Amino acid sequence: MDESLSSDEAALREEEIIEAIELDEEQLAELEQFSQAVLEGEHIGSEESETAGALAKPELTLPREVFLLPVKERPFFPGQQLPILLNRSSWNTTFAAIQAKQCKYIGLIYVNTDEHDKAKPEDFSRVGTLVKISEPRVKDEYIQLIAEGVKRFEIEQWISPQAPYRARINYPADIFKGSEKVIKAYGLAIMNAFRELLPLNPLYSEELRFFLNRYSASEPSHLADFAAGLTTADSAKLQDILETFDLAQRMEKVLALFKHEIEVTKLQFNIRERVEENLTEHQREFFLRQQLYEIQKELGITKDDQSLDRDRFEERIEMLALSEEAHKKADEELQKLSSLDPQSPEYNVARNWLEWLTQLPWGQHSEDNLDLNRARGILDKGHDGLDDVKNRILEFLAVGALKGEVSGSIICLVGPPGVGKTSIGRSIADALDRKFYRFSVGGMRDEAEIKGHRRTYIGAMPGKFIQALKDCETSNPVIMLDEIDKIGASYQGDPASALLEVLDPEQNSEFMDHFMDVRFDLSKALFICTANTLDSIPGPLLDRMEVIRLSGYITEEKVQIAKHHLWPSLLQEAGLDKHKVQITTPAIRHVIEGYAREAGVRNLKKQLAKLVRKLALRFVTEGEDQTRIHVNELEEMLGQPRFTAEKMNQQIGTVTGLAWTSLGGATLNIEAGRIHTLNRGFKLSGQLGEVMQESAGIAYSFISSSLQKYKADPEFFDKAFVHLHVPDGATPKDGPSAGITMATALLSLARNEAIKAPLAMTGELSLTGLVLPVGGIREKVIAAKRIGIRELILPEDNRKDYQELPDYLKSDLDVHFAKHFDDVARLTFNIRSKSLALKTYLANKAAEEEREATLGDTHH
Repeated sequence: MDESLSSDEAALREEEIIEAIELDEEQLAELEQFSQAVLEGEHIGSEESETAGALAKPELTLPREVFLLPVKERPFFPGQQLPILLNRSSWNTTFAAIQAKQCKYIGLIYVNTDEHDKAKPEDFSRVGTLVKISEPRVKDEYIQLIAEGVKRFEIEQWISPQAPYRARINYPADIFKGSEKVIKAYGLAIMNAFRELLPLNPLYSEELRFFLNRYSASEPSHLADFAAGLTTADSAKLQDILETFDLAQRMEKVLALFKHEIEVTKLQFNIRERVEENLTEHQREFFLRQQLYEIQKELGITKDDQSLDRDRFEERIEMLALSEEAHKKADEELQKLSSLDPQSPEYNVARNWLEWLTQLPWGQHSEDNLDLNRARGILDKGHDGLDDVKNRILEFLAVGALKGEVSGSIICLVGPPGVGKTSIGRSIADALDRKFYRFSVGGMRDEAEIKGHRRTYIGAMPGKFIQALKDCETSNPVIMLDEIDKIGASYQGDPASALLEVLDPEQNSEFMDHFMDVRFDLSKALFICTANTLDSIPGPLLDRMEVIRLSGYITEEKVQIAKHHLWPSLLQEAGLDKHKVQITTPAIRHVIEGYAREAGVRNLKKQLAKLVRKLALRFVTEGEDQTRIHVNELEEMLGQPRFTAEKMNQQIGTVTGLAWTSLGGATLNIEAGRIHTLNRGFKLSGQLGEVMQESAGIAYSFISSSLQKYKADPEFFDKAFVHLHVPDGATPKDGPSAGITMATALLSLARNEAIKAPLAMTGELSLTGLVLPVGGIREKVIAAKRIGIRELILPEDNRKDYQELPDYLKSDLDVHFAKHFDDVARLTFNIRSKSLALKTYLANKAAEEEREATLGDTHH
């Protein structure tokens, strides 16, 4: 039943193919005429072609044992004739064996492996092609020979499974299952496909000429193999065709590949035609323009590019209020432009210079808006807190309002990261209605970035300030120099020194850029610099700036910033409704105190952004519509808090100090301990800098000499090895402000009692006990309030700095001012009464004296 069904299907398939092809004798005759036209008059049945065909026929006796050459690119087909290159180092042994046996035939067989010279029998395909080799040539690195495909073969038995590969083969015959009409139909369809391909690619006509010289177009097996070898199909499909012995199936597969080849070739042909058409149009347009230019030139109604450049620059110069020096220099460059060849490099240099000169805002200013109420509104809208900074900026603007313009000032905003230095600079520009230009000088090592390259360099450009003026199109913008404390220096120059001219109101009215080589007035521009610390800014440069300090924020200020600015902006960026997503004030306060205790608000913004992302995921996956974040949810969303509530350590020898860092104020718990009493000694640890080590030495010397004065054990340091440590040993620390703190810790150790009340202190100690002033009072006060310390000891000379602080910072604080260390000792210990250590010392001494007296009486 199955066999009859398959035969019926086969018959039906043959009828469909015959109907689709519509085979008739007229088409066959037309195909032969087409083939003759391709051959330019050489007839297929001519005597010459018959001879060539006879020569190409394989001999009747074909070898049963052959050497095999594996190929990895694509299978080789019968009827193909191609040169083959063999790597001499890999195939020299095989080639020598072929020559020794005087073999005229070898087998080419496809292997699907990269290292085909090391292929194993299982890597070889089942079917290959017997080829006749001729004209072998041995070169230095390769072996060349011509291979002519003769017949399919099938590996029957391996004789040598390693190079030189050798096997016993047989030659399977083609299988004719279909009718003769079907075979002819497939042959005609393949030849019709050739007809479509020939106009698209001339190379196919040469291939067809070669084929018809050797075979007849009526030989279906050769026609199918030839057509398959002509396609660019992948190796697997070609090998499948090589292994198909049923002729009708083989021709059907070849026809499918050939149809795909036609589509690809048509696409390539269309692309090539469009490209050539565009090129032709461009060439035609170019020739027409050249003709038009020559005609207009003869009639005197046009100018060349050189004249157009000169006229354009002259028109621009007339519209600008150039200085006399710039005007003279521009005239010289215009004369040079007229005399130079437009193709010369100097012409482009002169033209580039004139482009920059005529694009600078000579005499163009924007009008300042000096409405102080509007300025305060802009500053309040963009920043919570920082009242003293805002007042200082308003004072600066008020001076400008009195004289009619804001100029001649260089502001330097100094503060920890994340306190809003850059945004305040932008707010100043908005308040004045000026253009704003910002660039960072952090890491800048080339002074040409400031003053430009000289025009002798290839690719020379003006410096950043000239570029800023060109972009802003006004000579009085607000120019911000970010990270000026991180400016570098190298063999290419010192940018910090190059800034001296720019940031000096007495000099920048005649700023000279190396590229422009003419003076430009920068005195109308407002320069704002930002820095984290002033220590690394060179003194002469710092002297030219008006410093405004931005200290860190306390918790209350951060809460307002988060509620009014950070949280709404993060919700807007995430596409969440602020009415549906809320956070409680206690939750914000917990985020600040537990996860973002830094001086700035940058890390606070990161933590709040993390909360918003968690909520966005919850809204999308769980379908929530409204939520409110409470304190008890924070640990689940943000993890365990990074910071915990600091507890006052009132042990003997432990005192809390206040320090200033580039990241804001911080507290230091300084610890002193006695290691043993075998010998006198003093050890420091905690990555202390030179100045801090000297402060520790001064504190040790002062306390050692004043033990009796402060009612401590007078012989304590004579026989004690003392270790002084400043925790967080991984962080480098330096500065003199911990002098009184270290002295207090040593005195606590010598008195053998802790300080009487939890407090923090700062101040430099002299060798005579004077308490000297220190810096960073605001940051240190904020650090103390941040961890809940309410009692402070500051140097007397810093009283004025403390009084200038805002009232909200001074509230709830009990501050003492000390001139001498006596004041510090009085506040930390009951020095009027004897200490426990002194009492112990006196008791031991009295007992020793009594013992000596008893021994003396016994002796007498």
